[in-house]
Amino acid sequence: MSIRIAVLLSGSGTTFENLLERSEAGELDIEVVTTISSRPRVRGLERAERRGIPTHVVERRQFADDRSFNDALHKVLAPYEADLLVLAGFVSRLELRGFSGRTLNIHPALIPAFSGKGYYGDRVHRAVLESGVKLTGATVHFCDDEYDTGPIVLQATVPVHDDDDVASLAARVQALERALYPQAIRLFAEGRLQVEGRRVRILPPR
Repeated sequence: MSIRIAVLLSGSGTTFENLLERSEAGELDIEVVTTISSRPRVRGLERAERRGIPTHVVERRQFADDRSFNDALHKVLAPYEADLLVLAGFVSRLELRGFSGRTLNIHPALIPAFSGKGYYGDRVHRAVLESGVKLTGATVHFCDDEYDTGPIVLQATVPVHDDDDVASLAARVQALERALYPQAIRLFAEGRLQVEGRRVRILPPR
């Protein structure tokens, strides 16, 4: 079943590009109805524009607080009637409003470790390396109104090697993310994700 998704991003859009490629290959049945960025002139917008996807910029720094920013964001979002919001490197604080249970994010670590405000991109991988842990990974989760605290949908791990630097570790985690995020979106589209408090139960195929 095809679902209408709106993609929220703030940067280069590599996660977004992966979803588009999966869709174009017939591996993911989605219609991207709009792409909204909290920063202007980012590559993620260019990726959408090349495919004729409507784009918008709601620049976070133009607003005095999170509430006014989210007022503007949801005003732009409303006409598209998206089934699901997909965060793809969106670093501003999102208020879900009518999208509770319909907003997914992917984080480049094993939540609750190395997560929360300020943990994004290379900052996460640097913290992982500095901690000395032997495993890290990626987490897809439903969003709530805070950073990285919503119910976990999927997690998977990769090893941290002794000779890793930020770039090599990031590449390994990103490869994992490219597989994990489409899987979670498919499960949502199939109606197979059931939230029970802090847990997400994955239901069998219908």
